[in-house]
Amino acid sequence: MDASITSLTLEIKSMRSDIAGFQSRVTGLEQRMGSLETQINMSQEREQDLLHLRSKLTDMEDRSRRDNIRVLGIPENEEGADMQAFLTSTLPKMILLDFDPPLEFQRAHRIGPKRSDNSSRPAQSLHA
Repeated sequence: MDASITSLTLEIKSMRSDIAGFQSRVTGLEQRMGSLETQINMSQEREQDLLHLRSKLTDMEDRSRRDNIRVLGIPENEEGADMQAFLTSTLPKMILLDFDPPLEFQRAHRIGPKRSDNSSRPAQSLHA
């Protein structure tokens, strides 16, 4: 009987040791899990910030294009070297309006490469 009690006692000690090892592993896993949850939350916050910034960027790009004007059908090389001066002087004549004060452009540029044949180019773009 003493031998069986001793055997059971040793088995219980072994089980306690195993349980302590499992508890240690579970504690480690819980810490890693907590760290991963924190990282996931931070990533989700960054994703929300990124989505918000993309939305703001799209809005700003759309607003910057809101004042753009496209002028179509201007013959090649008609504008010379200074597109802004050309449009300031020619656009009022083209639309038969006088502007007081005169038109002012922040930027003016052609769209697409120059053509070698003297046909009308597809478009001019300017930013008022």
